[in-house]
Order: sequence, then C-alpha cells, then structure tokens
Amino acid sequence: MSPGKVLELSAILIADDDLVFLHTLATSLRKKGFIPITADTIGKATALQQKHRPASAVVDLKIGSESGLRLIPLLLNVNPNIDIIVLTGYASIATAVSAIKLGARDYLCKPVDTLQILSALNISKLAADHESCTVIPQNRMPVYQLEWEYLQKVLLEHNGNISAAARSLGMHRRTLQRKLNKRSGSR
Repeated sequence: MSPGKVLELSAILIADDDLVFLHTLATSLRKKGFIPITADTIGKATALQQKHRPASAVVDLKIGSESGLRLIPLLLNVNPNIDIIVLTGYASIATAVSAIKLGARDYLCKPVDTLQILSALNISKLAADHESCTVIPQNRMPVYQLEWEYLQKVLLEHNGNISAAARSLGMHRRTLQRKLNKRSGSR
C-alpha cells in the first residue's frame, strides 16, 4: 500500500453494468452504514479501487462486453487482501471455479439480496441485526447460457485471445465472435 492510502473498511466497490441493480444495491448498503463505490465498467472499477481502497468488492461476471473475471486480478494487484464476491445471472461450475482460482471469496447467483452479499463477504455485524434472508431457488440453466459460460471460460484461459480460444474450441474465429456477440447483445 502506498503512503497516504488508507484501507476503507466500510467501503464496498460494486462493479456491475446493470444500473438498476447497481443503484439498488448501493442504496441498500448505504442504509446499512456502508460506503458503496459504484462502477459500470472495468476501467472505472479499477480507478475507483486505487482511489478509495475499499476492503470489499462485488463484481458482476459480465460487465458490458467484458468478463468481470478480468477485474479480479486487477483488484488484487492494488489490494491483495480485498474480499471479492462474483455475481452472475448465468451460473456455471466452470466460471465459479475460475472466479475462486483467481481469488474471489465467493460466487453467488442472481437474484441475490444485500444480506446474502454481506454474509458471503463475512461481514457479520449485520447478521446479528437482521433476520436471515430467504434464498430463492435457481431454475436449471438453459443450454445457450451454459455454452456462453463455457466460451467465456475458454476465452479467459487464452487471455482474451479470440483466435487462440477458437483454435482450442475447434471452431472458426468468426464463429466464436458471433456466438460471443450474440449472447452479449441479448442480455
């Protein structure tokens, strides 16, 4: 940590391109005494992390057209002790494993509420003050979502190199690009 930078224990970085969710979660955290720091892009999240030094982060799996998993090492580079939770509406075992291997504390499926997030971040001061939340059971994931998650995992394994990922998958580069663009546009 550089001189003059203080770790903000009550600050929580939220990186999500869903602006309604972003503002709803920020409002809920603010009401519970936390300082939400919001970003709707990976670049903004990285800059805010360096400026505010939050102890925790909530990162969406897909931020714009980018994988939120890319943000995990960037956040850990600034603060190796940051607690990171990855949220997704498109859960898969492959991305959960990738998130944890990259350094995330937990991986939660949307819909999720503030108490579930705080519990996953192991912020226990709230757990005693509020009744436990109800977990909404998740339905089975459609095949196209599973495919998209797998494509994201392979792309991440090849550091975002579409040509290398396509070769690994045994498909043409343009086919992979089309599948990635089609899924990102339907969200």
